[in-house]
Amino acid sequence: MKPIESFVNQIIHGDCTDVLRDIPRESVDLVVIDPPYLVSYKPRDGRRVKNDDNSDWLLPAFNEICRVLKPNSFCATTYGWPWIDKFMEVWKSCGLRPVGHLVWVKSYCSREGYVESYHEVGYLLAKGKPARPENPVKDILPWEYTNNLFHPNEKPLVGIKPLIEAYSKPNDIVLDPFAGSGTIGIAAAELGRRFILIEEVEEHCQAARHRLHALAKT
Repeated sequence: MKPIESFVNQIIHGDCTDVLRDIPRESVDLVVIDPPYLVSYKPRDGRRVKNDDNSDWLLPAFNEICRVLKPNSFCATTYGWPWIDKFMEVWKSCGLRPVGHLVWVKSYCSREGYVESYHEVGYLLAKGKPARPENPVKDILPWEYTNNLFHPNEKPLVGIKPLIEAYSKPNDIVLDPFAGSGTIGIAAAELGRRFILIEEVEEHCQAARHRLHALAKT
């Protein structure tokens, strides 16, 4: 087990379940995650999201996420709505309970099926009984199209920053174990929080490092 400071403000390349095992128990103030949705997502450009075609990682990853999260703290996570039963079963078995449902409204249709999709969804999960924040977020959150420049499912800063601002304090540690191109780390840094980013795909790690380096120069 390594000291928590050795992970802080780092972009770590590796499988999050393995990396998280080295992080001390109850050392992270807030978790914000955009994990694979289990829907085998494939955009028009053919890029894929790793582990989006299986759920083998779901329970072991969230077990470790809950272990490193401090008592009476929050985990905000998106999810794949067709598999909400699997996500919810795992969250509850790990000791995370839903305390709010989140919707990001889009101005454009991102998928056409039985319905046209104009939103993304998530849950605010609690470990223990955290105090209510002074300024809780609205459950309808803003969205801007990112053009998915750095990742096939890249989330906008405008949709992430309200969560970090409401459910953490300056200098807190925000963990994202499915970091992609680093959006949550950038949001945390811009709000004066520290971060820990873990990402299994080296290409995405490089994009996250590039984006955070550019932020540090501004």
